[in-house]
Amino acid sequence: MKNYLLPAAVLLMVGCKEKNKAEKGADGAEVLTQTDTLKLPPPDEKSSKNKFSNVIGWPKDKAPTAPEGFTVTRFAENIKSPRNMIQGDNGDIFVVLSNSERSATEKIKNDVSGKSGAEVDGKSANRIILYRDANKDGVAESSSVFLDNLNQPYGMLIIKDQFYVANTDGLWVYPYKAGETKLTKPGKKIVNLPAGGYNNHWTRNLITNKDQSKIYITVGSGSNVGENGMKNEVRRANILEVNPDGSGEKIYAAGLRNPVGMSWNPVTGELWTVVNERDELGDELVPDYLTSVKQNTFYGWPYAYFGKNEDPRRKGEKPDLVAKTIVPDVPLGSHTASLGLTFYTGAQFPDKYRNGAFIGQHGSWNRSSLVGYQVAFVPFKNGKASGSYQPFLTGFIANEAKGDVYGRPVGVLQIADGSLLVADDVSGIVWRVSYPEK
Repeated sequence: MKNYLLPAAVLLMVGCKEKNKAEKGADGAEVLTQTDTLKLPPPDEKSSKNKFSNVIGWPKDKAPTAPEGFTVTRFAENIKSPRNMIQGDNGDIFVVLSNSERSATEKIKNDVSGKSGAEVDGKSANRIILYRDANKDGVAESSSVFLDNLNQPYGMLIIKDQFYVANTDGLWVYPYKAGETKLTKPGKKIVNLPAGGYNNHWTRNLITNKDQSKIYITVGSGSNVGENGMKNEVRRANILEVNPDGSGEKIYAAGLRNPVGMSWNPVTGELWTVVNERDELGDELVPDYLTSVKQNTFYGWPYAYFGKNEDPRRKGEKPDLVAKTIVPDVPLGSHTASLGLTFYTGAQFPDKYRNGAFIGQHGSWNRSSLVGYQVAFVPFKNGKASGSYQPFLTGFIANEAKGDVYGRPVGVLQIADGSLLVADDVSGIVWRVSYPEK
């Protein structure tokens, strides 16, 4: 494996965005994105506040709210922290079960602050469950433990007769045969990944390209804005590219604070991702975003955000990188914790959803009022975002004043029948959103 010195400054020759992006100044800036003109307030390091949600769970007779004509049902439930999902060619649904793991000191701190009530507590389940809906009624009839004893898994991928799993500290590959309900042959760790760090940026997602010749891995930062030193950020805040055997590692794109969801634009073939941006600059900074990702590009972390807007905590350190920072395509709101991503290519939903992007927004804790807590939708036309993000699946917030929430959506997956699955980790439910034929 290659040795990297700095994830951004040393390794990348970074490019510039197309001329449909423009910025003015650093304080109170206006940024022209693909969808609109984003007005950014000045950074405010002094007024940042936290409001933690309190998970109360879903009553049996209640479900999230989708637009008129859609139906929302429970595909599977009573699951400990379902986070991410993929579907096999035979229709099997693989759901990864994992969550943040806290030290004793962190747990006490979170109990005092109230953050513990907003998340799944205790040791991560560290397994993958296989669900089957044999009669195609939209409800899984059977489940089995497909793979166990993992280490905070998140990303999953099937390439031919191999099943890939991204633990927080490495990429593993296992022999796999379609239809088997449990992996029995030992796996092999083919890539070591950096683990640990601030804010539990522990998720490592996976995707492969069309000809399955490359694997892309998301690795979030180990800090908020590199406050522990960039020597601790080697190979982090990046999307990595490797060969299916783990060789040939390259940094595909850098300066992405915490990229998680990835999906291929069905029209242009470009890789897109959603990114969690930095904290402690006020309620309205910095917006999370959805963006196309081109090779050898830099998105600003930790020195700048949304183009040439310098982070005041890193001001003047890397003017060359600030000058090359890409403006993301679609802002998704500050602190929305946008995690899941899938482009919709099915035929079941109305035409306006075709080729658009669904985004699981896990919801805020690091601002004075709750935001996110929904599945958002971004419309696309001719391969480009044609409008701002809009609510699609809502109703997760039970009482804003009290901070009570029923659940928190994470992963989103369009399955073969054209319906959409949504993993709600804190409530232990996988929701199915469908548009029944009239």
